[in-house]
Amino acid sequence: MPFTLRNLKADLEDVGSNFDGAPDLEFRLATDALELEKSGLSYQSVPPDYRFPYGHTHKEQEEVYVVVRGSGRMKLDDEVVEVKEWDVVRVPPGTWRGYEGGPEGLE
Repeated sequence: MPFTLRNLKADLEDVGSNFDGAPDLEFRLATDALELEKSGLSYQSVPPDYRFPYGHTHKEQEEVYVVVRGSGRMKLDDEVVEVKEWDVVRVPPGTWRGYEGGPEGLE
């Protein structure tokens, strides 16, 4: 099949409760469901003023974060940046990243 179609809410399990943190953290992984080979995709809804419990890096995969609602902060290696609605952040391989929701949360 030349394409893959999935609905982030209807087709993907919310695994937010798998992380040690807020009970209203929503996290849906789409990488496998979309049969992605060199990229990853997820949907995350981070509660207000909640810091994701840990950050991470990837050796070969870059990630793109799109803020569709709310605001927050991202730590990228040693730099902290403020993000708001419709900001897009590209994170190259090897860069440590972590994030937290602002007063309205971060989606």
